[in-house]
Amino acid sequence: MVMTAAGPDRVDLAVIGGGLIGLSAAVAAARAGLSVTLVEARTCGRHASSASAGGVRSLNRHPAEIALARRALELWRRAPELFGDHCGYAESSQVRVAEDEEAMAGLEARRARSKALGWSHEKLIGRDALYARVPSLAGHCRGALVVEDDGFADPLRSVHAFRRTARSLGVTIRENTPAEAVTAEPGGVVVALAGGAELRARVAVNAAGAWGTGLAAAVGEAVKVRPVALQMTVTEPVRAFVKPVIGTHGRKLSLKQSEHGTVVIGGGFEGRADLATGDSDLDFAGVTQNLANAVRLFPILADARVVRTWCGIEGIAADDLPVLGPSRTVPGLIHAFAFSGHGFALCPLIGEVVADLARGRNHGFDLTPFAVDRFA
Repeated sequence: MVMTAAGPDRVDLAVIGGGLIGLSAAVAAARAGLSVTLVEARTCGRHASSASAGGVRSLNRHPAEIALARRALELWRRAPELFGDHCGYAESSQVRVAEDEEAMAGLEARRARSKALGWSHEKLIGRDALYARVPSLAGHCRGALVVEDDGFADPLRSVHAFRRTARSLGVTIRENTPAEAVTAEPGGVVVALAGGAELRARVAVNAAGAWGTGLAAAVGEAVKVRPVALQMTVTEPVRAFVKPVIGTHGRKLSLKQSEHGTVVIGGGFEGRADLATGDSDLDFAGVTQNLANAVRLFPILADARVVRTWCGIEGIAADDLPVLGPSRTVPGLIHAFAFSGHGFALCPLIGEVVADLARGRNHGFDLTPFAVDRFA
């Protein structure tokens, strides 16, 4: 992708989508000296970014994402430098628990696959080591897979920090401004906005989350991505009982306790998503099952009161991998959407990758598994 000069009516980069991926791209591009305008259909971080569990995880990643996840960890540690705020980041470790022998065998197989690919960040521990680390667990667990330097951050705090940083670097942010299409023109692209307005740019990035599917389809790039409303729950503060972020092998659960004692519970249970209206609704049967999973692992939560349950719309690809890389049909368009419920950990790095793509620079990662035409 070769740079051409931006004119008085054309910015270097138009970012479509104000979630953490889009905000990160805006920050990285502006820091690299590009002029940037970001358009967001609603308000920044309204959906997937604010409905994230906040896990900063390289544990149990798809092999194609491991290199990205390990590099992104380094950037989260530099959050105060990069985003003017620690974003609630804490290096707490992540633990994927096996509740029975079948699950333990699954973790052993996972560790073997990771090791065969040359990765050594995942460590298998047995029952005694698990209970020494997390004594509050119910007594039936068998062991776990652990990554010591994984952690978590605060999604909403991160949205605010990324947005402030973008504005401080001169990024123009236009909320309540839906983008409807992207077309090529000599020297760049045109982003058609709702109401008939247009935004001209040298390069555009489709970071529209679940709505990115429609923008891709409009340029002839059909992707197998479905919209879902991922559900989250937070409890009242309870006494401290767990430090790592906890997941399970074979059961849908992600759980962490904040420094204030509240417990954030997720795991991929889905509500109902309506892309046309942007509305999402809870499925209380899923919420109930999610809470039951948490109590099964941590009986201390049996009497904890729920303070809030919410959901936000995300795009889930058929292979659970993001769509990331250049469009094959529109020169000057970059896709960065459908992170399938686990893009939060990657977001600081994805911004840098997008900025490198926009400038025609080598980002150093193999993006082949994420190509938009893999669904053809």
